[in-house]
Amino acid sequence: MFLKPNGPEAQSAGKTLIGFNWIGGRELEGDKALFEARSAVDSRDVVGLFPESGPKDIERAVKAARDAYEPWKHTPAPIRGALVGRIGRILEENKEKLARVITREIGKTPREALGEVQEAIDTCQFFQSEGRRLYGQTVPSEMKRKELFTYRRPLGVVGMITAGNFPLAVPSWKIIPAILCGNTVIWKPSEDAPTIAYLFMRAMIDAGLPPGVVNTVNGKGAKGAGQYMIEGIDKGHFQKFSFTGSTAVGRLIGEACGRQLQIPSLELGGKNPMIVMEDADLDNAVTGALWAAYGTAGQRCTSLGNLILHKPIAEKFKAQFLEAMQNKLLMGNPMEHGDDLTYGPMMNARFAERFLEHFDHGRKDGARLLSGGAKWDEANRDARVLGTIQYGTYMQPALWDQVTKDSWLFQNETFGPTVNLVTVDSFEEAMACANGTPYGLSSSLYTENRQWVETFKNEISAGMSSI
Repeated sequence: MFLKPNGPEAQSAGKTLIGFNWIGGRELEGDKALFEARSAVDSRDVVGLFPESGPKDIERAVKAARDAYEPWKHTPAPIRGALVGRIGRILEENKEKLARVITREIGKTPREALGEVQEAIDTCQFFQSEGRRLYGQTVPSEMKRKELFTYRRPLGVVGMITAGNFPLAVPSWKIIPAILCGNTVIWKPSEDAPTIAYLFMRAMIDAGLPPGVVNTVNGKGAKGAGQYMIEGIDKGHFQKFSFTGSTAVGRLIGEACGRQLQIPSLELGGKNPMIVMEDADLDNAVTGALWAAYGTAGQRCTSLGNLILHKPIAEKFKAQFLEAMQNKLLMGNPMEHGDDLTYGPMMNARFAERFLEHFDHGRKDGARLLSGGAKWDEANRDARVLGTIQYGTYMQPALWDQVTKDSWLFQNETFGPTVNLVTVDSFEEAMACANGTPYGLSSSLYTENRQWVETFKNEISAGMSSI
């Protein structure tokens, strides 16, 4: 790792980290030129320089992971668990510094960034103890003098591609259990957050991780390291593949894994519903909806997409929500104003461009735009916008009304600070709307009615649900 002075306009943000791929426990340059990881907060700030990896880099990483697999597989699980615990302690010792890198690199508020580092610490603490609990089962046999039992064993080399919106928490959820169970890993982090990925890898190495157990290859997704990783599935490079990102890319990975008779782990998009019924605590529901929709600038897979309101309270909720948007929703530069903010910038210009496209769809649908519709700039900013914003992409919070179940807005994920208001006449109609998209990631319900709670628990088609 090397550090060099940043450009004169961004020296106050910190130095530029010159990073490498980690392959076989060594820092290696890639086959292609370096790319710049620029801050989402201030595009003048070059946070890091990293290699754009090519197919040969993937091959090197595969060889390193395969060479490391057998000795790591035969390392006792409690010993692997102890190493995971050391990783967690190193993260804890450097929590503030790592959180600042996350804020600087992708624009999360300091509170969110600290929470993300804590997620990785908690993951290490949990899986450290799992090193002593990799239990199998003993099953009675219907035949005499026969014993049936199961036991756990690792799969092999695991390929991983992660997104930039949770650049430390999500990789920890994938990498830590994989290595705890005796697998080796090749990880392609997001090109939007290679610096925090490099530092996470550094923590693993400093904790004593043997060479080749985890390897990183940096670069872009399409026509870059991500594409070469996916092509490696058909080449037999991986015995398991895990991906967080878009549904379109997830389909490609699922198809490739299917050809290899593998089961991938895919965490893709969401159009997450929130139901607010007539008996709900509206103050509580408004507060929850405001954060669910606009926290992280709506750049979470679990961000609220469709806000489903029971008709008796729909107008009152809408009025309170709009008032909260005006008085409680603060946006702006997280390096300058920190915990005062609900959200900061978009992670990159690509996401901003796609976000702006959804306004055309909304207007074609006949939905009514109550708020938002543009980027913040010096001409249109108001008192809710804090700090220097001209060097990042900061979006106004959007709110759509009169959205219908069959519309584009209702059915498609929109990555950014926006939410749809949908009014329903009954709980049954609310459930039909909540289950009425192709997605099933997260969901929530606000009510005091125990019967509705039980129905929601049993009938909602989502992997994560809050009541």
